Amino acid sequence: MAAPAAAAVVVLFDFDKTIIQWDSDDWVITKLGAADAFNRLRPTMRWNSLMDRMMGELHAQGRSADDIRECLRSAPLDAHVLSAIRTASALGCDLKVVSDANSFFIETVLEHHGVLGCFSEINTNPARVDAQGRLRISPFHDPTSSPHGCSLCPDNMCKSLTPSGKIIQRIQGTDSAKNKHFIYIGDGKGDYCPSLKLGEGDYVMPKENYPLWSLISSDPQLIKAEVHPWSSGEEFERILLKLVNKLITSHAQGSQLDYKCDMSNPISMEVGHHQTLPIPN
Repeated sequence: MAAPAAAAVVVLFDFDKTIIQWDSDDWVITKLGAADAFNRLRPTMRWNSLMDRMMGELHAQGRSADDIRECLRSAPLDAHVLSAIRTASALGCDLKVVSDANSFFIETVLEHHGVLGCFSEINTNPARVDAQGRLRISPFHDPTSSPHGCSLCPDNMCKSLTPSGKIIQRIQGTDSAKNKHFIYIGDGKGDYCPSLKLGEGDYVMPKENYPLWSLISSDPQLIKAEVHPWSSGEEFERILLKLVNKLITSHAQGSQLDYKCDMSNPISMEVGHHQTLPIPN
């Protein structure tokens, strides 16, 4: 049974080069033989529009949505990352994906590895298979009709303005803010904006020697959260579960202290109990 205290821990994951070892767009384009067309069109199109166009190129070559699924299922994931996801979920943490990939790619990979059910939300560019069997990819924020206005992020998606990104600011503005803590894990430039929204008592885990890490290192004082870099799946698992257990323990101790204080009030008759679950070795 999950520890109630773990419900106070919200873990936000990027997908490409964080959960998955590769960039999923690059993986599909390269493995299915569309790299030449991609490189030819790259200077002329926005990334999100280009990926939709590439799905059209693959469809025209006779590649089906099932071919793309099979390609994605072959993409490598580190066993330590999968173990960390499963353990954090089992402990009762609220896990969410915030990614500039797309829903078809992410759901295919997570389902294949048996961890899709570990996540309460997936915030990403929407994707669907149309009546002709072609995969269509749309922007999360339409840069033409509804630009997000954030200068730090790509025009199709500001991660701070997704439902999971907004949850940081939404919870920070509520009475329950002191009981909620965030761990943000990512690697890219698009992960910098939400990292800036984190507060004291939160944690950010940037992948070392990647753009997010470089941006944080360039001016560390801008980040209020505690920074814990990682560079391998083993470090990912060790650091994430250490932070999760630290937050669960801290929250449980705080709850016990609140209970002791309440005992001096004869009106309060409710007894709360929080237990920290051990992390499997």
